[in-house]
Amino acid sequence: MTRTKRTAHQNRRGTALILSMIFILIFSALAVSMATMTGTNVQLASNQHKVDCALASAESGREVMRYWLSRVTMPSSTPPANYLSITVDHVQMDANSISNITVNDDGSIQPVTLDSANGQTFDGQIAIDANQPNILQVYTTGGNGQITRTIRVCYDIEAYEYPIFDFGMATKGPVLFNGNPTITGVNSNNEADIFIESHGDDLALLVTGNTNFDGDISIANSDANSVFMGDVLIGGDHGQDAIDNHVSTGAESPEFPIADTGHFLQYATGDSIDSSTDISGSMTLTNATIAAGTDPCFAGNIIIEGILLIEAPNIVTFTRNVALNGMIVGDGADADNPGTNKISFLGNFATNPYPAGVEFDAIRSETGSSILAPGFAASFEGNFSALGGVMAVSGAHFSGNVNAMIKGTIINYSDNPTTVMGNARLNFDRSDEIKVPAGFDLRRVLTYDPDSYSEILQ
Repeated sequence: MTRTKRTAHQNRRGTALILSMIFILIFSALAVSMATMTGTNVQLASNQHKVDCALASAESGREVMRYWLSRVTMPSSTPPANYLSITVDHVQMDANSISNITVNDDGSIQPVTLDSANGQTFDGQIAIDANQPNILQVYTTGGNGQITRTIRVCYDIEAYEYPIFDFGMATKGPVLFNGNPTITGVNSNNEADIFIESHGDDLALLVTGNTNFDGDISIANSDANSVFMGDVLIGGDHGQDAIDNHVSTGAESPEFPIADTGHFLQYATGDSIDSSTDISGSMTLTNATIAAGTDPCFAGNIIIEGILLIEAPNIVTFTRNVALNGMIVGDGADADNPGTNKISFLGNFATNPYPAGVEFDAIRSETGSSILAPGFAASFEGNFSALGGVMAVSGAHFSGNVNAMIKGTIINYSDNPTTVMGNARLNFDRSDEIKVPAGFDLRRVLTYDPDSYSEILQ
């Protein structure tokens, strides 16, 4: 009998084909999966690109509105209920020759095309919440096709801080130091910075003796000169290095704001000094008024409590010591033409805080200013030892013993020189200075709050 011999190869016939089919199916599935994932990733990338474009469009709208809103100003007397309408009036683009951006009276911003090919646009809304009348809200919505993104930012509506109060002394006319002046910054050198406009005089600064200044000196008149006749020490530098490093010409001139002296009329509720008033002895003047044309010459020591309102025209002379426990306000004079208006202190002069008492409760919030007399010249011929806030006058003269702590800015609105005689020492301490001194809350501005930035979920 013949036996048939079976081998292992015969039992596995067709296995390779089956395995090949399995691998083909696996690789086909992987290929399909990869193709699907690639398509999905492309779609996701496309969607993300559209989202990014929409967000970029919203950012463009935010920057456009930030540019225009930074230029909005309004009087401080503006009622909060009118903040929105005045803001909209300021940013009406037609008035600024921008024809493709329209802000409606209700604050809505009509759609603006950024890229017509890709469908990029932005629109928006300017609004004020009745519960937060001092905060302006701006919404900008950017679009790319059907995808939109919205950004919300806020602006604080607040009093404008004038850059002039960054200086220790600021004057339109030249400054003359006839002696050996020392000007220090108590906490930092820049507290003693000096600004001199001097457009009408090419001699902006004259120091006849030795100079010891902490702060820098900025002069607006690019043709003006500074003359130092003694040893020069400025900002820690000596000699020519001090001049080169700390004295500059052609500087940008800050605005010289004129204080609203009429604001203080409400506080002058005390006695009125006129030609019939006996001023031969020492007196305490409480919320008093010096009537126009009186030209008084006070013979005794004077204590001023609260407000002393000086009406123009007037030449007021204090022959002896003056303690100013409040403010002196010169009202009715033209800062550009002070004429015969003058306040002279022949004795010692120093300022102090408002006194206690209910009669000063209303005025106690008026801080940061000591002498607001923009149409009056001021002369100090005795010991000048303390100034608790801003002094704003038209012409300043110091000829006595000057060794003063000054917690504010000395402003001279006049083209006439500010003159300081002798070995004067002015120490400027502005660490506690009020950002907007009393009388200078003149207008409101919009201040961008970067912490308010948020994306609105839709």
